[in-house]
Amino acid sequence: MIKAINKSRLYNASCLALVVTALSFAIRANLLGELGAEFELSPKEMGQTAAAAFWGFTIAMFAGGPLCDFIGMKTMYRIAFLGHVLGIVLTIYAVGFWSLFFSTLLVGLGNGFVEATSYSMVTGMYPDDKARKINDWHIWFPAGIVIGGILGFLLTWLGAGWKWQMIIMIPPTLVYGFLFFRQEFPPSERVAQGVSNKEMIKECFRPLFLFMVGCMFLTGATELGTNQWIAELLSAVGVPSILLLVFINGIMVVGRANAGFILKRLPTPGLLFFSAVFSFAGLIWLGYAQGYTAFAAAAVFAVGVCFFWPTMIGFVSEN
Repeated sequence: MIKAINKSRLYNASCLALVVTALSFAIRANLLGELGAEFELSPKEMGQTAAAAFWGFTIAMFAGGPLCDFIGMKTMYRIAFLGHVLGIVLTIYAVGFWSLFFSTLLVGLGNGFVEATSYSMVTGMYPDDKARKINDWHIWFPAGIVIGGILGFLLTWLGAGWKWQMIIMIPPTLVYGFLFFRQEFPPSERVAQGVSNKEMIKECFRPLFLFMVGCMFLTGATELGTNQWIAELLSAVGVPSILLLVFINGIMVVGRANAGFILKRLPTPGLLFFSAVFSFAGLIWLGYAQGYTAFAAAAVFAVGVCFFWPTMIGFVSEN
């Protein structure tokens, strides 16, 4: 007897897994300087440690798509869960650069497998409403950064050590692991539509797809790279810089919640162009802003990156 697919439970679990992904970005952004001082890291080593999260994320995203149909979504989520648990625990017990680098890499792999698997699962469960459901799901990334940023700020203000900030990621990780436990998963959209691996791979060599892959590298660097470093880079602007990260992602939550309304009035390529212009202007302004004007610059940047990632994925899916 085939067990029924509990779409609501799977969707909620994927949202919580995305919150954990976001918490890891926000809390590490808040701790970057503190970890550098704790382990006596040079600026180069701090950069390499922060980059490990993106190495892991990128590797998992590239490998996760093709792997999803071969090893199954259940196994993919198990890998993500193990990456998160082991990465968080090993970070807490890190003793130097290499242990910190390796633990950060594991968290990045967990993050990437959550993203890669969730895209396949959500589109597989809601093939007739995938754009809205993906957008609704992706609201939880900036929402998770808001939660993580506020918790990080409060714990730092209360004098809690950096290990406590890592520990707060463990409970939601265990909960999403439990929600996925013993669940049946839907087939991917490719399998459901009967598209062969050969046809899928052939599509990946279309000029437009290759162009969008290049754009996605830049989009990822613009949003994720800036968010990871913003607390450290803007620590001297005269305001608590982690709150800038919270402010940016609070705007992104509101924007993504209303993406459907905006896309009815602006075509996808137009929204991508709009995102690029505002992201560029916001980044330039952030480079010169001081004091509370940094919040105005952050608002422009937030409006730019708000729709960038999910709209780019939607554009590729549509084409």
